[in-house]
Amino acid sequence: MKTVLITGANKSIGFETARQLLQLGYYVYLGSRDLTKGQQAVDQLRADGLPQVEPIMIDVDDLHSVQSARDELGQKTTVLDVLVNNAGISGSITAGPLATDLGEFRQVLDTNFFGVIQVTQAFADLLHQSPEPRIVNVTSGLGSLTRQSDPSWVYYGITPAAYVASKAALNAYTIALANHLRDTPFKVNAVDPGYTATDFNHHSGPGTVPDAAARVVKAATLGPDGPTGQFYSDDNAPDTGISPW
Repeated sequence: MKTVLITGANKSIGFETARQLLQLGYYVYLGSRDLTKGQQAVDQLRADGLPQVEPIMIDVDDLHSVQSARDELGQKTTVLDVLVNNAGISGSITAGPLATDLGEFRQVLDTNFFGVIQVTQAFADLLHQSPEPRIVNVTSGLGSLTRQSDPSWVYYGITPAAYVASKAALNAYTIALANHLRDTPFKVNAVDPGYTATDFNHHSGPGTVPDAAARVVKAATLGPDGPTGQFYSDDNAPDTGISPW
């Protein structure tokens, strides 16, 4: 049975990703920075007939929390097949690059960028034990420098500065990580789940949570011939599913 750790999985897209992977037969470690909320999410999934799931307390901003989660998971399994770096925050969605406080830049980057690095490095040894390890970094189309520079793009000019910077940095890290692991069985990809109606954006997005999670699941379950080092964004590139960096 394959195993997966999903950060920020007690609600929204992370929770639905857990549900869909459980339905595919994965054993899910449901990451949540609040263990009570994580347990509530696990209880809901088990009540829905999906028992192969348990909570893991992990705050991606906190190195001690990440290390504790790694130690806990290491007592449960010697192999991690999939890591989904889903946890993220938006910061201010209206402040531009001159108005956004430096502290907010740091806070958003701590979660969306440095948090991913901390988690990936901490769990890399368990991933290396898998014959087909997969890393999925949940990003945003707003992190595409090419799209952000294109006046014809539907979201051109939408620049929540800290969030955009964090996702552009995450995309760059994804490329670096995929290149570093290119001669191994790893598949490392970035996935934009699309502009989805969640509490992340006050339920303003037109997309649905099941559709968003399905994009993440697709990258998490790639076969041995699947691509690596790609930026999947069906909303932006419907023909290929791959968006420009």
